[in-house]
Amino acid sequence: QVQLVESGGGLVRPGGSLRLSCAASGFTFSIYAMSWYRQAPGSERELVASISSAGGSTNYANSVKGRFTISRDNTKNTVYLQMNSLKPEDTAVYYCYTWIGRVNYWGKGTLVTVSS
Repeated sequence: QVQLVESGGGLVRPGGSLRLSCAASGFTFSIYAMSWYRQAPGSERELVASISSAGGSTNYANSVKGRFTISRDNTKNTVYLQMNSLKPEDTAVYYCYTWIGRVNYWGKGTLVTVSS
């Protein structure tokens, strides 16, 4: 079955960096686009970044452009989110997501807290 397992979250100070990873299994990873979403307390889940199946195309939410970078390694079935210049408003649970055969698949999320 499809599994998405996020890791790499934690507590970081404003201006710091974190790299999130999402290990995928149960499907042919290399042929599907992948995305990162986030959900802050009291807010709706929002798209952060997406990457095409081969990694040649990416897009980002305006709020993270220039600070976050999404990438993938199809040999390791893993998608990454490099987060730099973190701000307190980046505090959220970050989720890995893909869409296969009209079905949404989500990981359980990893918590990122940006605080001094």
